[in-house]
Amino acid sequence: MRSLFGLIAVVSTASLYLYLLSQYLPSAPRLKFPSDLEELRELAELLQFYKTEHTGYVLLLFCSAYLYKQSFAIPGSSFLNILAGAIFGLYEGLFLACLLTTVGSTLCYFLSQAFGKRYIVSFFPDKVSTLQKKVEDNQDCLFFFLLFLRFFPMTPNWFLNMAAPIVNIPITFFFGSVLIGLLPYNFICVQTGVMLSELTSLDDLFSWECLLQLLVIACVALLPGALIRHFSQRRLKLDVPACNGIVDKKVQ
Repeated sequence: MRSLFGLIAVVSTASLYLYLLSQYLPSAPRLKFPSDLEELRELAELLQFYKTEHTGYVLLLFCSAYLYKQSFAIPGSSFLNILAGAIFGLYEGLFLACLLTTVGSTLCYFLSQAFGKRYIVSFFPDKVSTLQKKVEDNQDCLFFFLLFLRFFPMTPNWFLNMAAPIVNIPITFFFGSVLIGLLPYNFICVQTGVMLSELTSLDDLFSWECLLQLLVIACVALLPGALIRHFSQRRLKLDVPACNGIVDKKVQ
């Protein structure tokens, strides 16, 4: 019971901090997490406007909001990755997305380790036991197994973040696999945000520059996954998708 109260205290404190931070600009409308592309575009335009005179505040607000969602395993980080591209551009946005994804996932790991073990095992017993078995089967190449799970998320990233300390995944392997394994996904989202911020009409979508960017996105998405899949066929003990989202049939 103490762990539940501890988690509630952490969530309440973080929520209060984020709320107070979002109230810093008195003339701004009420800020909230975007739930669709229209809200995302409106929020991006608003933050781009304030960024010209309040760069530090916008950066702090974005980082705080991202870590909040990632640390507490709240879905919707893809919208924030796109927002990073729209506000900060490709290179700064990609750096922020990769850094915040990794730090936020690590905070989720520690929160689960400190407060959530019994609840996660209680709510997801089959998924935890299946993941535990796969981790034990792939101890000799655990880092590449974790990369495979990030490139091909047979189990959701939020669940993997919470379950990692329960199935004894070392924090060093966990940290590195998030940083490297989610790089292609982060790049795709950030580049999408850059493109959306530059579009003024649908005709811009079919320009040679835009088509080239889409080609780059496709290559970045496919190449790392192909390399990891090639390695996995030789070294990893994996399954093909089945119930519970993790798998049943070994790759020979």
